[in-house]
Amino acid sequence: MLNTVILNVENIGFTDAQFYQLCLDNQDLQLERTAKGELVIMPPVGGISGGREADLIGLLWAWNRQSQLGKVFSSTTLFRLPEGGDRSPDAAWVSLEKWEGLTEEEKAGFPPICPEFVIEVRSRSDSLKPLQEKMLEYLQSGLQLGWLIDPQNQQVEIYCPHTTVEVRSFPVSLSGESVLPGFTVELLE
Repeated sequence: MLNTVILNVENIGFTDAQFYQLCLDNQDLQLERTAKGELVIMPPVGGISGGREADLIGLLWAWNRQSQLGKVFSSTTLFRLPEGGDRSPDAAWVSLEKWEGLTEEEKAGFPPICPEFVIEVRSRSDSLKPLQEKMLEYLQSGLQLGWLIDPQNQQVEIYCPHTTVEVRSFPVSLSGESVLPGFTVELLE
């Protein structure tokens, strides 16, 4: 099983442009940068995790196609978070208002925004603590609603600003609340 590799590159001091170039030069790797300055090299996910991600992106996309309230992004999109870090959620949603506030150049690169909604799915190769830290980075950068889905423990952690993390066990019905009105997902396992 492949594991995530985290390199401390804080003292090297990658600029945003250098990190962007590093990603372009290594497109076969999925790279992220934490707010603490660590370089994260993530392994590809297996079929079960990839299928879960695809199902969730499909549901989010279908809801968004009906509502036309924003843009949906896959795990290959890297967001430059306002409070630091360059992160790729497994699924993300950004309101049209926020998206349209970006320049064409910002949209073409790593968008310098935090999605209002993200989903992270823990794969078998993921440790839980780094994913929880990643969710907190999103919150510190403006996330309105986030789901950390943990199939290994049969639970989901729900992240919202100014509240404690809510943990719910499978089977569970999740709501997009006021962030994604009318969006619901049933997690059975």
